[in-house]
Amino acid sequence: MNQEQSHLMLPSDSAWLALERPENPMTITIMLRVDGLTAGRFREFLDVYWTAWERFLCRPVWKAPAWYWQKDPTFSVSHHLDVVIDRFDQHQLQDWVSARLNEPLPRYRPGWKFWLAPNAQGGAALLLRLHHCYADGLSLLGIFSTLCPPSPRQYPAIYGAAELPQLERWTTYARQWLGNMAAQAGQVSGAIPDDGPTKGAGHAGRALEASARVVHELSEFLAEPADTPSELRRPLLGRRSCRWSEPLALDRFRAVASATHTTINDVLLACVAAAVRPRLGMSPEQLDDAVMHAAVPVDIRSRMPEGVRPEDGEPGNCFGTVFVPMPVDGASALERLFRIKHETRKLKKSWQPGIAWGLTASAALLPEVGRKPLADLFFRKASAVVSNVPGTPETRYLAGCAITEQMFWVPQAGDIGLGVSIVSYAGQVQFGVVADEAILANPHEFLDDCLSELDQFPGGLST
Repeated sequence: MNQEQSHLMLPSDSAWLALERPENPMTITIMLRVDGLTAGRFREFLDVYWTAWERFLCRPVWKAPAWYWQKDPTFSVSHHLDVVIDRFDQHQLQDWVSARLNEPLPRYRPGWKFWLAPNAQGGAALLLRLHHCYADGLSLLGIFSTLCPPSPRQYPAIYGAAELPQLERWTTYARQWLGNMAAQAGQVSGAIPDDGPTKGAGHAGRALEASARVVHELSEFLAEPADTPSELRRPLLGRRSCRWSEPLALDRFRAVASATHTTINDVLLACVAAAVRPRLGMSPEQLDDAVMHAAVPVDIRSRMPEGVRPEDGEPGNCFGTVFVPMPVDGASALERLFRIKHETRKLKKSWQPGIAWGLTASAALLPEVGRKPLADLFFRKASAVVSNVPGTPETRYLAGCAITEQMFWVPQAGDIGLGVSIVSYAGQVQFGVVADEAILANPHEFLDDCLSELDQFPGGLST
């Protein structure tokens, strides 16, 4: 694709440009600790492998009334890599990463950049910041899984993807999918197919059931109450800081889940609920009536029709959002855990992630005056974003060097100023937090409370 062959972005990608704000940009951040990675090895990795995805050579360009992908005619890997030779200790590294989070990505180049600190204590630190319009977290994990094999002597076998115009195909399949749903719903009005009244009645019944469920799910989504005003709902300053925990054994979380007949995800969310509770700035009486949700991204690829769903290894944005009520009024660790279990069971088969994905994708199609009501519909329903990122169970190697840790932060969006990341990789779990300075002055204390909650559960004590 050359500059003259620029093409329209898909609505699911351009939505992240339409909804962002200057004080809260839609940028994903990934940090890897890679033992022995040098600047020379990583430059070769970028030249050969990373840039094989043609999308990473393009930048989003606004041409009224839409966003386009356009190849950068001056692209050079050197524009997208900074090498820092400082010997950061852990505290200095966390401050350095926080500073990078506040460093804007230039709009006149493709919206991604790597920083490499090869001399950091504990192994080289590799940081990537990438605008959400390029890919969601699962797409990026798929790309890194492809490029980072499970052996230091193994090379990536299949990698890269051309950036081709897809809007026409995407729109065609989306219309067919919606048309089929409408046709099924139309049978409810009395049309009987040629294959007989009994089978026709079955079609009509299923269509009626599906239609009723769509209406019910959409009504529940729209009627979900906004979060109670709290210390987490302050106006944002636009300056963020981040921290991350030491790796914890995944078996600790597995032991708690087994002892309490819950899931690992339930345990992780309960730890977050415990850390959120004291930061709402509420008395026990106020907590009894408080409403607080966490916006949790959910992958919807398996629910999407062919033609709309990206191919394997193709970057894109295919997740919706569920708003999980957080039991901040819970008096004990077990009460919070079992109430989280109850809420996640209700949401497991919900259609709300798909509804949220569709509403988000529509943002890019609306005039600017119509975007704020849509954004407010989402942003008032949550005080934090909590992402659970599943990495590979085995150690992976980047350019022949072992990845020892993997951290991930997603953007918070709108007026939400707190993001919590839970990352599993190679049998270990790490918590990460990123917060606007107006929301949390000391994000490391939030992490301490997450880890303290784990010790309150049966089987959760470290040995």
